[in-house]
Amino acid sequence: MAGSPQRPGDAQSAQRSTPQPAPASMADVRFLTVAEVATALRVSKMTVYRLVHSGDLPAVRVGRSFRVPEKAVQDYLQSSYFEAG
Repeated sequence: MAGSPQRPGDAQSAQRSTPQPAPASMADVRFLTVAEVATALRVSKMTVYRLVHSGDLPAVRVGRSFRVPEKAVQDYLQSSYFEAG
């Protein structure tokens, strides 16, 4: 809507939905299971599902399960770093 005021969360959701550049070949993409992502992040599988459903971690649905591109996990970790002190 052109004239409607923007809510604070709108900018973040628009930023999350920005398409990522495609890799040179889909054969180059390595997908991880939810369990593999949970192990790598040292969190529970439920936490990974919450990240996927909230849009913070992009994923592909394959049948009844999700697969997360390895690059998406790396990008998520990189964006989560902060300076302490």
